[in-house]
Amino acid sequence: MTSPIRLTIGTRGSPLALAQAEIVRAALFSILPDLAIEDAVAIRVIKTTGDRVLDRPLADIGGKGLFTKEIEEALYAKEIDLAVHSMKDMPTILPDGLAIMALLPRADVRDLLIGPYEDIDAIPKGAVVGTASLRRQAQLLALRPDLQVVPFRGNVQTRLAKLERGDVAATFLAKAGLDRLGMHDVPAQPLDPAVMLPAVAQGAIGIEARVGDRIVGDLLARLDDPLTSACVTAERAMLAVLDGSCRTPIAGLAVATGEGSYRLEGLVASPDGRSVHRHGAEGSDPIELGRTVGDALAIHNHASAGR
Repeated sequence: MTSPIRLTIGTRGSPLALAQAEIVRAALFSILPDLAIEDAVAIRVIKTTGDRVLDRPLADIGGKGLFTKEIEEALYAKEIDLAVHSMKDMPTILPDGLAIMALLPRADVRDLLIGPYEDIDAIPKGAVVGTASLRRQAQLLALRPDLQVVPFRGNVQTRLAKLERGDVAATFLAKAGLDRLGMHDVPAQPLDPAVMLPAVAQGAIGIEARVGDRIVGDLLARLDDPLTSACVTAERAMLAVLDGSCRTPIAGLAVATGEGSYRLEGLVASPDGRSVHRHGAEGSDPIELGRTVGDALAIHNHASAGR
């Protein structure tokens, strides 16, 4: 006998967003094997403002929330039952009545240098590099102030096409994204987090749902990966202290160091890369750990701004 459950997943329409929605759908089938028909879990594409406006930096049009607003409105209206997000795109404060109910096991957190170069040092002097990320821009310019950085928005395929036609010498993408798309033939070099610290929650897929929806909440609790949740919680707690936005280059990565213990490395910088501060700490409470690192970085950042 099949389950009477019918669920609708809301997602952005990019190839990567759809791939991530399919990962979530497969995860739901894995815990509910009696969902015998495919339309028991449907996927609905919702176009967001962030997807429509591609000619300006996110900071100029409203920030990260532009990738979630319309999807969250569909959750409120009960047009969808859950929403799938790249957690690095999620604002630190969610709308009332909505919550991240599950985080899937995290993928590779590293950034990739895309182009025919073995590392950042090998990029030709004065070359043009494309990225829409101030985090990547700041860390790149801190290493190579001679390079020119130009805005580079669009989905993975769009950015790769711009690189192919020679608009820029190189760009960056998250390794998790290319892996999920099965794009293993792209010329790319993984960057050690010691060189390029990832975005907060990079590589993590989050599932958002309505608070109080017990059926969906119980299902998603079975999908939640405790290690990923702890590490992402620490990183987002740090981000919240720093009041991170698309105008502030911020990076962070938490990893487990032992039974119930985590280390968080955080970074805050100026967009031009002239001021870069890192701070790391270890602890057992992810929220406290995030706040500790965030407070330390905030002190550095305020001191630099006052110079």
